[in-house]
Amino acid sequence: MADAEQSTAGTALWVIVAAATLTVMAGAILGPVVPQIQSALGVSDTAAGLIITTHGGVIVLASPAVGALIDRIGPRRPFIAGLVIYGLGGGAGLVVDSYLPLLASRVVLGVGTAAVYTSITVLLYQLYEGQAMERALGYRSSANSAGAAVWPLIGGAAGTVSWNLPFAVYLVALPLGLVALLTVPEPATTTGDDDEITASDDSQTTTEATTTLRERLTATATIFGRRPQLLAVYLLYFTANTLLYVVVVFYPQFLQGVGVDSSAAISLYLAANGAAGGVTAVAYDRLRSRVSRLTLVGIAVGLWTIGFASVSLITTAMSALLPVVLFGAGIGLVFPSAFAWVERFAPAAKQGQFSAYLASVGYTGQFLAPVVFGPLVPGLGVAGVFAVGAAVAAVGVVVVIATSRSTDRHL
Repeated sequence: MADAEQSTAGTALWVIVAAATLTVMAGAILGPVVPQIQSALGVSDTAAGLIITTHGGVIVLASPAVGALIDRIGPRRPFIAGLVIYGLGGGAGLVVDSYLPLLASRVVLGVGTAAVYTSITVLLYQLYEGQAMERALGYRSSANSAGAAVWPLIGGAAGTVSWNLPFAVYLVALPLGLVALLTVPEPATTTGDDDEITASDDSQTTTEATTTLRERLTATATIFGRRPQLLAVYLLYFTANTLLYVVVVFYPQFLQGVGVDSSAAISLYLAANGAAGGVTAVAYDRLRSRVSRLTLVGIAVGLWTIGFASVSLITTAMSALLPVVLFGAGIGLVFPSAFAWVERFAPAAKQGQFSAYLASVGYTGQFLAPVVFGPLVPGLGVAGVFAVGAAVAAVGVVVVIATSRSTDRHL
């Protein structure tokens, strides 16, 4: 790659990485001010909670359509448009003072987030290759972790001034969109000569404007039939996001039992979780050059098993850092591995579509975490929730070991 091309790619990478923090900020920044929103608007706990979760539901529904659009016109324009929509939808909360318009703005935010999230993935696939792509995916996951650590702190600080000031932070997407317009290049057209996908696969998956929904579903099912590894990757990403939100939702409750009950102190534990993920994600490409992705995922689910199992042994505020650090470190290895596997196994002409599925299953896992694990609290207690989480992670260890014995070592 020439020096000018390297410089352009480097600048584009940092713009893309900065945008990656916004996909986490979408909900996280408002967490500390939900009680203030509830009080200011005079709504119920559930209604106030929808301000946090609505955009996630929209992402699940909108991502497949966004992915199909990206496959048709490329990722650059949806990325820039997504940043603009994100900024306008999120920033609207700064001037909205009633519940339904605010909820509508969160729908707009969800559409923008879906566009940014999936476009980032495809941009990294198409602008970088080999070790450079592994590094870029690691930086992307590190940026997600950094966003999870930093944005809630900023939201809490802004919320001390007024309940709607945190919404102003979403406006950062607008100048970032302008910078992206000037610095992010249009990727070269993907040729689809990936040795992981046969010519037959590509001919089966070419989408024309006249293709019916039934034919599209049939073509997608055909791909999954030929590439069952994709289903395994989606299950991994779903599980990782579900367990992540088990930490987000239930660990604050556990911390109250060991004397950590202020929102500021609790946010530090969640920040430690994000920081640990950021460290391992930054090191991801160097680790990947030494061992397979499957080995890294095996290490990650092992860390999850140990971290979740140790919750029942925690008795002090200091020792309560260990589970979140171990879990976060594992997340930093699993997320870039999942993105890299989708790039490897999905048809080259369908990277947008199959990356969008990854976003959908991830946000579905986040949404379902309290639904699935919440009913366990009355019978098992909060520590029991994490014991069940440890059992889920332990199953993952067994699956990784079994898979490593029946597949190639470069997986």
